[in-house]
Amino acid sequence: MGQYYDHIPGFLIPWINAQKIFWVATAPLSESGHVNVSPKGFERTMNVVLDESEDGQQLEAGPDGDDDRLRKATSSHVWYEDLTGSGVETISHLRENGRITVLFTAFEGPPRIMRLFGTGKVYEFGTPEYDTFLPPEKRQPGSRAVIWVDVHKVGTSCGYSIPFFTYKSPRVRLHNFAINREQQDFDYSCQQSESSVSDSSIVVVPKLPPDNQGLKNYWKRRNLKSQDGLPGLLFAYTSPKPMGDWRSRGISFKPDDESTGSKAPAGATTSGRGLVAIFASEKVMADVGKVLVGFGAGVLVTTVFARLWAK
Repeated sequence: MGQYYDHIPGFLIPWINAQKIFWVATAPLSESGHVNVSPKGFERTMNVVLDESEDGQQLEAGPDGDDDRLRKATSSHVWYEDLTGSGVETISHLRENGRITVLFTAFEGPPRIMRLFGTGKVYEFGTPEYDTFLPPEKRQPGSRAVIWVDVHKVGTSCGYSIPFFTYKSPRVRLHNFAINREQQDFDYSCQQSESSVSDSSIVVVPKLPPDNQGLKNYWKRRNLKSQDGLPGLLFAYTSPKPMGDWRSRGISFKPDDESTGSKAPAGATTSGRGLVAIFASEKVMADVGKVLVGFGAGVLVTTVFARLWAK
């Protein structure tokens, strides 16, 4: 039985914080435009903004919040950190009409589907609003925008047919890609600063790295327009704000996400499906070995009984 609310009830806030993945749906106004649904969900990207409590105290709505107190709160706003992708549909649609639906579904525990219906705003990397939500110490590699959602309706339904899935780990391939790209941006901006004239009256506008290097170049090539030609990123790729210096911070995401939780054999490559193939071949060889051992044992026992019977 579906239920509807005009805000996010407190008992659903800890459940939202526990989810590992969510989807966002948007669409252009044009009847021939492409409706978009995007999966999201790297850890700590979704954030619930709590309404003012009666006692005036600020509650922590993040994953480390007090669940008992959160159940007594309510919320009418959420925001999430939008990581770089090859497309920019959500941002483009929000710029045109603001409509957005956020979907959560339970893969563990009691079944549940929840939709947040609302209107969204885009705060790009390099804007004051973005910096307020995501100062450098909180920003993740590849982060390009903050998506703010004003929620005007919440719908819950059963989800009885949604299967169970067990969470393994986050994928870090995007983070590794973004770290390398952002480091190229940062290193190039340092070179520009060193070669500039040391005159306080001269404002040096950072240039993009050459040869399609850097994350800002990627944004410029891939994130300016939607499939239907609607404007996407407007400021991020021209922002003078430097990208993250991840090298000096010692931040990395290893091993490669395709081999997370697996120990590679000596000399094995950990790239993509190659590791899967190696483990598969080892399993086959192990199974063949078991068969041969069993067959040999059977032959030995049969021979012994045959000789005893002959006597």
